[in-house]
Amino acid sequence: MKSILKLLTLLFIVITIESPVFAADSASGWQDEVTQLETVYGGRIGVSAWNANDGQQLHYRENERFAMCSTFKLLLVANVLQRIDQKQEKLERLISYDKSEILEYAPVTSQYLDKGSMTVADLSKAALQLSDNTAANLLLNTLGGPQGLTDYLRSLGDNTTRLDRIEPNLNTNLAEDPRDTTTPKAMLLTLKTLLLGDTLSEASKQRLIHWLIGNQTGDDKIRAGVPATWLVGDKTGSGANGANNDVAIIWPEAGHPYLLIVYYSGSERSKNEKNAVIAKISQSVSKVFYPE
Repeated sequence: MKSILKLLTLLFIVITIESPVFAADSASGWQDEVTQLETVYGGRIGVSAWNANDGQQLHYRENERFAMCSTFKLLLVANVLQRIDQKQEKLERLISYDKSEILEYAPVTSQYLDKGSMTVADLSKAALQLSDNTAANLLLNTLGGPQGLTDYLRSLGDNTTRLDRIEPNLNTNLAEDPRDTTTPKAMLLTLKTLLLGDTLSEASKQRLIHWLIGNQTGDDKIRAGVPATWLVGDKTGSGANGANNDVAIIWPEAGHPYLLIVYYSGSERSKNEKNAVIAKISQSVSKVFYPE
């Protein structure tokens, strides 16, 4: 019953969200719609999207910095998987931890505290699908901390994205603070490399995508803006000062996949309203890329 009420609430918000009078069936119309969403709901929205079908791109504030918040965990797990490809790590290796390392938000690692360890694979899945902060920090330790992950991104050609702190401090989202930030365009290009390129082995790439498809934190965001028959793999993030994010790879029922990056900051609206803004952008992008 609670899940049904939650769905109905989201549908109400998406349907009643103040929409422009034009249809977002072109790149120019789509940008105007995002501008109006900013005007109505406040804050700053950054979007980048790329369609593998024809290479079409959509951008809005694509070169502005936004706090990644938990979307960094996708990059984190990709780094872990690349180390596995390079025989520097093993999925089945146990990583030990104790009560002092359990953060306030640790829905999975807290359940294994009595055992005192989890495998690299299970920590990766927990970090991606339930955004477990303790799992993320434990995995970061294996990479050399935030700088280790940043170095990995530089090796991929991403000279923009940076991680400076661990959970939960990386979520402060302070104005003009470059720490723990990316740009929509930089994240788009990096996800293109990781999810649709050959940086990872095919096995690791498919494992990463499988985990993203199983994400349990994004039902009200990008996923809510596309038909239920489409396949979506995503990683969400949220933080202080209105940070509300989602990054995804999306497969239409028929057609090539596309990537969608949405970062949202500074709005004082409710969580449900901010989620609905992301869902509306997702819906608009889907109609530009795959018109009915």
